[in-house]
Amino acid sequence: MKSKLIDRVKVTRNYQVTIPSWVRERLSIKESDVLEVELRGDEIIFKKPKAERPRLKLGRKLTLEDIERAIESGFNESDR
Repeated sequence: MKSKLIDRVKVTRNYQVTIPSWVRERLSIKESDVLEVELRGDEIIFKKPKAERPRLKLGRKLTLEDIERAIESGFNESDR
């Protein structure tokens, strides 16, 4: 039976948590990586997606409007 590696993190005022460095290193998680979140009963599961998701390359920093437009576009594509 595999042993589980366990660590505790604190939820901040903005409902954020920090992924412990040993987990980031082991899974090669870098800043701006996208993770999948799954809920199994009372467990929250974070996963690195197997396939890379497309990224927006605009040659400039994204604005909030750019992000909202991209999200809306993704929702519209999933309705098809």
